[in-house]
Parts: sequence; structure tokens; C-alpha cells
Amino acid sequence: MSETPTHVIHQHWSGSTAGEYTMASTATARLDSKPPIPTSVPADMGGDDGRWNPEDLFGAALSTCFMYTFLALAKKVRIDVRAYDDTLSLDLITEDRHTRITRAVVAPTITLAPGSSVSKATTMFEKSHKYCIIANSTSAEVVLQPQFVVAEA
Repeated sequence: MSETPTHVIHQHWSGSTAGEYTMASTATARLDSKPPIPTSVPADMGGDDGRWNPEDLFGAALSTCFMYTFLALAKKVRIDVRAYDDTLSLDLITEDRHTRITRAVVAPTITLAPGSSVSKATTMFEKSHKYCIIANSTSAEVVLQPQFVVAEA
């Protein structure tokens, strides 16, 4: 087991927490070799909804991880996937002034090539949960609701 970090993310914010404090306008997350991501807190917390907030980033990470894990498994067992369109939703709860994500619903519509086995694709999608690093790194319930469409010949 490696204890050396493999992903180092830099977060920068500048401003002042005195007076008219705002968290929205100047925060940026970045990796050395990738474009920066403008970040904020949600608008209801004084943030800017035009920037990514932590909940957005978590949902995007989970959705992306499931998609690429499923595509890799599908390729391995020779399922021809033609499209993957996810609509992921998160449920948050606030108790004793602490908010957390309690449930994530992964609900993609997955288009398969003509003649593909929906049963086999469903099994591979369910296996994606086992191999998705983000799903394995959260205590939130992850609910799978894929819909499969077999393209016409």
C-alpha cells in the first residue's frame, strides 16, 4: 500500500475575511498540468453558482468514475457501448449544523450496439460499483438506476 500521494491538488483563494467577506470570486483549484477550475460555495452560502462547488465536484467525480469504470468493463467483455448519458443526483442532509451527502443516485441512459445483451451490460454496470474508486471512498449510499437502450440495426 502506497503512502505517497499520487494526486496533488492546489487550491488558492485571495481576498479578506474582514468586512464584506465573500468566498465566491477568487478561488481556483488546479493540478500542475491541467486547466484551473473556478470554485466557490453554493449561492445559498454566499457563493457564486457560476463556479463549481464541492458538491458539484463530488457528483461529477462519482459520475465520471462510474462511466469510465463501466466503459472499461464493457470493453473487456466485448460489449459495444455507443453512448452514455448520466443524470446523477445527490441528497444532502443537515443535522446539528453539519451537512453531508447521504445518497447519490447514478442514473445513466446507456445506448448499446444492435444485438447487445442488456443482461450482460447490467452485470457490468453493477460491477462498476465494486471498482469505482469514488464510490468506494464515500459513506453515502450509492444507488444504481441505469436504463439501457439497444440501438436499432
